[in-house]
Amino acid sequence: NVTVFILLSLSQNKSAEILCFVLFLFCYIAFWIGNLLIMISITYSQLIDQPTYFFLNYLSLSDLCYTSTVTPKLMTDLLAERKIISCNNYIAQLFIIHFLIFGGGGGVEIFILTIMAYDRYAAICKPLHYTVIVSRRRCYVFVFACCTRAFLHSSVQFLLTINLPFCGPNEIDHYFCDVYPLLKLACTNTYSVGILVVANSGMMGLVNFVVLMLPYFLILYTIRVYPAKSCSKALSTCSSHITVVVILFVPVLYVYIRPAVTFPEDKVFALFFTIIAPMFNPLIYTLRNMEMKNAMRKVWSQNPLFIGRQMY
Repeated sequence: NVTVFILLSLSQNKSAEILCFVLFLFCYIAFWIGNLLIMISITYSQLIDQPTYFFLNYLSLSDLCYTSTVTPKLMTDLLAERKIISCNNYIAQLFIIHFLIFGGGGGVEIFILTIMAYDRYAAICKPLHYTVIVSRRRCYVFVFACCTRAFLHSSVQFLLTINLPFCGPNEIDHYFCDVYPLLKLACTNTYSVGILVVANSGMMGLVNFVVLMLPYFLILYTIRVYPAKSCSKALSTCSSHITVVVILFVPVLYVYIRPAVTFPEDKVFALFFTIIAPMFNPLIYTLRNMEMKNAMRKVWSQNPLFIGRQMY
């Protein structure tokens, strides 16, 4: 019986691996700095009382947890001679990854993005009822629902893969633990399991994408009669959200909407939702958001460390 798997990572060329290590290390550091800045700025400012930034805070936390599950192992493997992971650790990482973000069926991040779309719809299309529709109590209920649905989704993936027998090759042509490459190595007929995985990840991902985009279509339909200035402001508010959704969902749907087969280019598409999308989230939500920039400036200008430097 196979007890360990060998991850082939992104490349077999040592020079390319070192280059990727330096690049991903820079991305990982920038990612941590950006998300910590967002979380601290929101938590220690009045933005935490607004539902939009309340959910953005949880989105940044989800990004931190998710990327810290994938990127350190990837960077370690880029410098290692043998890229080994035990079967138990592989299944554990698969569960955590699907719980936090993808497997279009619904990680925490995908559900939070859906709730943020609903929040924008309520703010733009139902402004007089906004405080009632998105009250603080409902915000906590939404977050709890996100975690519950994500746990159910990951539990299905876990149960489908935990009892698969592995007795042959143990090399996986990927850089993190995912379900499709695992099914390829199983010493049994995985056709029915593959169908269930596609339904749980791919088809549910497509449904989530449609549900997520529906509030934005309703927003566009509603603001068509607004004055040009108000219409421009509403579009600017939604554009950052839509950018994040597209960067995340397009590669996710490409990987999971098809039958349970793997292609070499899957690793390239996976980079978008494992590293690139989480890294760009802080930039998208801060550089185009004046409230966020003002809050960051106010919080960090009041920090005793910065005040002391300014006095000096």
